[in-house]
Amino acid sequence: MGENGCGKTSVLEAIYEAMRGKSFKAVDSEILRRGAEFYRVELDYINGEKVVVVFDGKKKTFIVGDKKTARLPKKNRYPIVLFEPSDLNLISSSPSRRREYFDRMFGQIDEKHSVSLSKYNKALKQRNELLKSEFLKSEDVFSWNVMLSKYGCELFKMRLEMTAQVNKDLTKVYRTIADNDDEVFIEYLGVGEDINESKYLKELESSFERDRILGHTTYGVQKDDYKFIFNKVTADGSASRGEVRSIVLALKFIEATIDYEKLGKKPVILLDDVFSELDEKRQKCLVKNFKDNQIILTSVDEI
Repeated sequence: MGENGCGKTSVLEAIYEAMRGKSFKAVDSEILRRGAEFYRVELDYINGEKVVVVFDGKKKTFIVGDKKTARLPKKNRYPIVLFEPSDLNLISSSPSRRREYFDRMFGQIDEKHSVSLSKYNKALKQRNELLKSEFLKSEDVFSWNVMLSKYGCELFKMRLEMTAQVNKDLTKVYRTIADNDDEVFIEYLGVGEDINESKYLKELESSFERDRILGHTTYGVQKDDYKFIFNKVTADGSASRGEVRSIVLALKFIEATIDYEKLGKKPVILLDDVFSELDEKRQKCLVKNFKDNQIILTSVDEI
């Protein structure tokens, strides 16, 4: 508990870093306190294990036991369900915010998603940098087109499958929170279910001149979005404030369930000052659904 600005979120960020191997907020150089040259995080588990994260201003090192590695070993990564106040605005937020939300969720469920996303983003960055060149030919970006086609198709298929998995229980879980007969599901707006690598490549090639003029890639899964449908209409604008919060709560409960089913570990629940954003009914629902999980929360008020 503490006032806003006292560093409560930084504590959760440190826990996330030591358990997942990366921050949920920013890159390492942006995490450093102003004027600081390094940061160090130490996390002790009750079984005696210890994870240390050190960033010296240039590179990050993980120390697990007596071993030093550049990345947190997979066996030492632990699932986390993070709940931030901004998540409650997910339905009305930007497409990029929704992509970020689901990419983090899906990447924890399946590491292949994170790998494909990382490779796609690197290829996208390289292609976009080339598009700013003065004398650029279409063949100059061909190799990046091929990579974007490969990883873009992989991402689309994984996003489609995982969205379907969430939708399978979304209405049912929502109704346990809202106690009504409303229906809700997520419509994944991607590059098209009939997409394949050759079609993806053709789209990139046909958009080359436009991309060159604009200086960035206009086609691809980096444009995907997720639309929430509430009783057969778009939830943004039709669902009430309370209904929107119930939908987001349902998402969190489903995420925790899938994490446990896929990874065999009950995720740690990090709640960053969200109790003040929920009414008493939803607060109780939150605690009830996560009663078997380790919960770490921050709040400006006493809970």
